[in-house]
Amino acid sequence: MTYLYDIHCQHNDSLLSAGNFQLGEGGEVLKLYSEVEERCLDSLMRDMLRPFVPQYHGLVTRGEHCYIRLEDLLSGLRRPVIMDCKMGVRTFQVEELITARAKASMRSDMYQKMVNVDPSAPSAEEHAQKAVTKLRYLQWRDTTSSSSTLGFRIEGIMMDDGSIQRDFRNIRTLAQATEALLFFTRSHLDILKAYHSRLLALSEALKNSLFFRTHEVIGSSLLFVHDHSSKASVWMIDFGKTTPVPNMSQLLHDVPWAEGSREDGYLIGLTSLIASLGQAISVASWQQQDGCVGEKHVT
Repeated sequence: MTYLYDIHCQHNDSLLSAGNFQLGEGGEVLKLYSEVEERCLDSLMRDMLRPFVPQYHGLVTRGEHCYIRLEDLLSGLRRPVIMDCKMGVRTFQVEELITARAKASMRSDMYQKMVNVDPSAPSAEEHAQKAVTKLRYLQWRDTTSSSSTLGFRIEGIMMDDGSIQRDFRNIRTLAQATEALLFFTRSHLDILKAYHSRLLALSEALKNSLFFRTHEVIGSSLLFVHDHSSKASVWMIDFGKTTPVPNMSQLLHDVPWAEGSREDGYLIGLTSLIASLGQAISVASWQQQDGCVGEKHVT
């Protein structure tokens, strides 16, 4: 959601330094430097996945900060509509889990985040302490969303009027995800088909990607972008938690995660999204045909 919100701000000539993003002099987007993300992007520029990630143009320094120079994914779009889908069955790193378990301190900030989403989620003891451990929060966050059931969750949608919708936490099933996709695209058949085609191409590229086989992809998103001209595309973004798998082993990405495993379930989420888009295309096609029949009947 940070990317979605900050880029929206920039394209509406508002806060140019909102969050971790700025606009570059050449029209590219500048993202606050992360060594992990920079290494990933550098590798991706030489991988099968290059057409599916924002183009990386090196580093630049502004004042005291270093930034990663990235392609502006909204260039050429008028009043873009954007959706951020967090991919995988878990959004925390194994190391985060180990650290959280070793340092089981109570966190009032995470308790508040939990209560804001679901006041009944904390136990009686946690309510009394008004705090939860980071381990408890990390596991709760993923298991109470479609991350656990579908392998992805919708972080937010920005419509063409700039309004941002974040309340998708109740989505648990493919049918509910399909409803969200129809809302996001306003049941526009060409846009739905463009997204479906792009994800099928991404699926093929992932099968042949050395980067994907050898990296644990955590906390990464698929960014869906379209406008009223029916231009539509999907991009892999956010690699700040994506790290190489130890000992040169390779991941499947399509099996559930179990503690001790490095599997992320990325392909579980991609398969769900492709299936959900297929369902949305069927619904939109039916709606279009039904509308035509209705018009003929009126005539």
